[in-house]
Amino acid sequence: MSIPGDRTSLKVRTLFFASYRELMGSAEIDVELPEGATVTDLIADLRGRTAASSSLPLEPAVALNRSYCAGDAELSDGDEVALIPPVAGG
Repeated sequence: MSIPGDRTSLKVRTLFFASYRELMGSAEIDVELPEGATVTDLIADLRGRTAASSSLPLEPAVALNRSYCAGDAELSDGDEVALIPPVAGG
C-alpha cells in the first residue's frame, strides 16, 4: 500500500579506490537514493557531499555489480557500485 508523499528509496554500497578513496575519506559508504536513480544520480549525490568530493569527475569509470556500465544504468536496492580512477603506468 502506497502512502501519498511516501518516497521509496534504495541503498547502494559504493566503493572507492586509490585517489577516489582519498577524496571521499573512506573506502566504502552506503548511499540512499530515490527509486529509479541512475549511476549519474549517484555521482551527483557523491559530488555534493563535501568540497573535496566535488573533485570527483562527472563521468568516472564505474562498475555496477562488478561489470562496467554507463551513467544511465538504473540502480536497484543492494547494488554495489565501484568508482575506478584512471590508472597510469609505464
